[in-house]
Amino acid sequence: MLDVLVQKFERRDDLSPAQRRAILRLPVERLQASAGEMIVRQERRQTSSLLLLSGYAGRVAFVGDGGRQFTQIGLPGDFLDLHSLVMKRMENGVTAISDCELAAIPHSALRRLTARDPHLARMFWLETVVDAAIHRVWLVGMGRQDAQARMAHFFCEIFTRLEPVGRTAEGSFDFPLNQNDLADVLGLSSVHVNRTLMALRAADLLDVRDGRAIIKDWDGLSRVAEFDPQYLRLWKEAV
Repeated sequence: MLDVLVQKFERRDDLSPAQRRAILRLPVERLQASAGEMIVRQERRQTSSLLLLSGYAGRVAFVGDGGRQFTQIGLPGDFLDLHSLVMKRMENGVTAISDCELAAIPHSALRRLTARDPHLARMFWLETVVDAAIHRVWLVGMGRQDAQARMAHFFCEIFTRLEPVGRTAEGSFDFPLNQNDLADVLGLSSVHVNRTLMALRAADLLDVRDGRAIIKDWDGLSRVAEFDPQYLRLWKEAV
């Protein structure tokens, strides 16, 4: 069940056979969530961290007028709330964007593993560091990029994060977000999202249809986005 986590870790650093076994033997509870279901409610106290095995999920904050903002999109191999190991309470909720399969790993087991193996402790720490880096890059995009650059960057990022866990094919990937979801990721209106998608399609850079995103011109899309994947830390180097 935790193969996807081992696969992701080994994109960033080597694991010994014993370390692989230690991860794969972590106790887990397998969970299912349907599209639209709240997986974790805001301010709820957590005793386990959730690893997404399949599907898309979103870390989401709600504001007083009923609006929402996605602050993270979780993809297969991502922890949705690893920081709850030390934070205990979630400042945001987590909702299933598509049908999701998850593995709940008890905090007690994560604490034992990371206390016993400093290298694995650093690997889990790196997960939270990359998560924070994604937030910082999104913040810059929201504040300084126009709509086309912001959207182009988002699709470049999602493709780059899905590729190491084998969820891309010939420049395309499953994409269950609708235009309202995209609006709540990018801080745009749904009308502006539609216009921006049409512009990227007209430029023959990107197409989104029938639940799938197709990057038609990676170089062109990444230029529009000014995309630099360094913040995702997907190269192999000692941690």
